[in-house]
Amino acid sequence: MNLATRVGDVTLPSFVLTAAGTSGLGDELAGYGDLAELGAVVTKSLAAFAWDGNPSPRVAAWGADMVNAVGLAGPGVAEWRREYLPALVARRARVVASIWGRSVAEFAEAAHAMRGADVVALEVNASCPNLEGRTGIFAHSPDQTASIVAAAAEAQLPLWVKLSPNTPQLVDVARAAVDAGASALVLVNTVLGMVIDIERRRPALGNGGGGLSGAGIFPVALRAVFECHAALPTTPLVGVGGIFSGADAIAMVMAGASAVEVGTATFADPRAPWVVARGAAKWMSDHSVATLDELRGAAHG
Repeated sequence: MNLATRVGDVTLPSFVLTAAGTSGLGDELAGYGDLAELGAVVTKSLAAFAWDGNPSPRVAAWGADMVNAVGLAGPGVAEWRREYLPALVARRARVVASIWGRSVAEFAEAAHAMRGADVVALEVNASCPNLEGRTGIFAHSPDQTASIVAAAAEAQLPLWVKLSPNTPQLVDVARAAVDAGASALVLVNTVLGMVIDIERRRPALGNGGGGLSGAGIFPVALRAVFECHAALPTTPLVGVGGIFSGADAIAMVMAGASAVEVGTATFADPRAPWVVARGAAKWMSDHSVATLDELRGAAHG
């Protein structure tokens, strides 16, 4: 089966990618599968500077799912380009670099630092606190999202903008991102949540609350993709959130996604991205579907 896809101007040999923050900074998953077989490896989000992240503990289990408050810890773009990117390139992986910032200027700095890097696209993590506007998360505001997308143009790379499901304005934010220059939308980031350690009578995470990920948020992500495809049918979408199987990936494509990212499933099984791709290929074979184009948006009738 042909799993190839296009996300805007970016052609990928598979529609299955890793998700930011779940496969490390470099080639950490190479021992479990051929990175060149995946559509792309999406890096952990990077700022223009090194960042320590949130206090520990940073991860708490909730059944089969998890809540995390890692806090975007990372070495910064320059260090990542020196120490991590070469290993990915040597393994012939296509790389989507994720960036973040606490202000419009910091997004511009991170994007500028990525200029000329051997990556196929930039994933702009809009689900970050805005220290300038002091009104919460960039991705909860159409105007603020547009401002960081415009700033990220400094990278001179295709811009994939990752949005938050934690807003009733998701479609408006999505439209603003596209109008500002996004070539694709990544839907979605984690759902706000927390876990309380009832023996300690305290939040389980050092930061208090965090983001819920895992199979439990799959219907949330699926609906986000469906609604954004209905509103913006020509905009490429990348579905992420709770994808654990080939069937999940196929459902995302039917909702309107051009590609999918596998994240939390990788913590349970580092082979998960390859397992999802094989499962999707088997479903397509069993149903005599030759290409993803036959499925994309099919759920819209």
